[in-house]
Amino acid sequence: MAIKQKKTLAETLVEIGLLTQKQAEEAQKEEHATGHAFRKIIVQKGFISDEDLISFMAAQMGLPRIELKNYIIDSSLIELVPEDLARKHQIIPLLKIGKSLTCAMFDPLNIFALDELRNRTGFDIEPAVATEQEIKEALNQYYSVKGSIDEIVKTIDKERVGLKDGQEFDLKKLQEVSGEPPVVRLVNLMIMEAIKEGSSDIHIEPEEDNVRIRFRVDGVLYDRAPMPKYLQSAIISRIKILSELNIAEHRASQDGRFQVKMESRQIDVRVSVVATIFGENMVLRLLDRSSTILSLSQLGFSKDILSKYEKLIHRPFGIILVTGPTGSGKTTTLYASLNLINSSQKNIITIEDPVEYHLTGIRQIQVEPKAGTTFATGLRSMLRQDPDVIMVGEIRDRETAEIAIQAALTGHLVFSTLHTNDAASAVSRLIDMGVEPFLVSSALIGVLAQRLVRAICKECKEEYIPSQEMINDIGCKGVSESSGIKFFKGKGCPKCSHTGYKGRIGIFELMMVDDAIRSRITAKSPREEIKKQAEAIGIVSLKADGLQKAKEGITTVEEVLRLTQEE
Repeated sequence: MAIKQKKTLAETLVEIGLLTQKQAEEAQKEEHATGHAFRKIIVQKGFISDEDLISFMAAQMGLPRIELKNYIIDSSLIELVPEDLARKHQIIPLLKIGKSLTCAMFDPLNIFALDELRNRTGFDIEPAVATEQEIKEALNQYYSVKGSIDEIVKTIDKERVGLKDGQEFDLKKLQEVSGEPPVVRLVNLMIMEAIKEGSSDIHIEPEEDNVRIRFRVDGVLYDRAPMPKYLQSAIISRIKILSELNIAEHRASQDGRFQVKMESRQIDVRVSVVATIFGENMVLRLLDRSSTILSLSQLGFSKDILSKYEKLIHRPFGIILVTGPTGSGKTTTLYASLNLINSSQKNIITIEDPVEYHLTGIRQIQVEPKAGTTFATGLRSMLRQDPDVIMVGEIRDRETAEIAIQAALTGHLVFSTLHTNDAASAVSRLIDMGVEPFLVSSALIGVLAQRLVRAICKECKEEYIPSQEMINDIGCKGVSESSGIKFFKGKGCPKCSHTGYKGRIGIFELMMVDDAIRSRITAKSPREEIKKQAEAIGIVSLKADGLQKAKEGITTVEEVLRLTQEE
């Protein structure tokens, strides 16, 4: 039986039509004459594009195709591969797991490169493929420009990228400066540091003399070192290019998005740009796509509230509202709720703006006003899809509210959010929108109000007793400085960036709608009466739930007051 010979790269490319026979022969002759790799020759001669060759090789060899422009690589990884070795074999390290190092290569068939890399780094090498041009740009970006943000800023040619008073860059100039390796590295490093610190947002704010940089960590904005004013246009333009915005437009507001990968994490970056008197202000919202959806038990519910809420979300119909300001974790709670009740026996559909995370087994619709898909129109379409459970990202107007309530009254379980300060205010908000009180009272089965408080850092947690004034402010009856009840706070350490806090946890207020509350809703009773009735049936207020978590050493009295002082 004859042994089937393995085809060469040239033969395979000719067979599938990516090369002609004449081109293959010409490239092979040059390979023998010069010793250069066949795959480099066919790209340099223009016989095949870099992208087509890499895609073919990735498919043939079963290797991942890496788009390096979407990666942010940690400097600690770059240090694992010496620059001379990286440039010699055109290699960029991407990910380290144990003793395995994943590297992007233009030539993953180069066994000599793999052997040398293995011997000099001490790691098992897992190759991935990228185009030659991408690797060259990454080598210049990560090896030519090293160091901290301050060190990178010092390497930037002020005359080349700076914008003088009264001067406006044309489109070509903006594209040039935004592509400078130090500028690319600077933006990447800023995003990487924000991700490492667990930031939810990056604020890039032009001032008269500099560019202010702030990261929002655990719900609070913290200043970072400001950027020189002359880098303003270059930084803004670089981010605009990444998010496919118009870099020549400086007066109109724009919104865009892009994705970056850092090791095994995929981050979705949402970009908002508005014009201010000192230039364009930019906010980048960071969403970690690789993070898992938390369960309800991980969000901070007390046992009593969790038990009641779980019973509520297993009801067959009615509307459940989650309320709180922007950034209070409402969407996370809704996702956790849907995950808990999700099953093959239920058809669950959501409409969101934006869809923040993908939920397995759940149909999710993105609001697209330009395509005519609003919350109201999308909700109407969803009702024709035979749903059992519906989630509406937010009730913003009367039309959406009425459709959602009608859905709840016709046998559907509906989840949605409102921006109100407490549970009782949700009723007033719906009525203010123009919804009839009898419809609200018939459809509404529960309202969950929530906030996210910062948790005390476990590394520097210590006991302390708040002042009597602080205790009085929070309304803690029976507690005094001499009562012996202990509270805790974080002293501040490197783990928490010396803030005393690390991470956040929810505090909650759950109003179950019973007949007594329904009668008050129908009678158009004011918020205060509805709240009083809820207290009569045992509602635990946000402040009380927060105080209990402070007593348990989870958060601080000051943090609870900061977020519930309007209560």
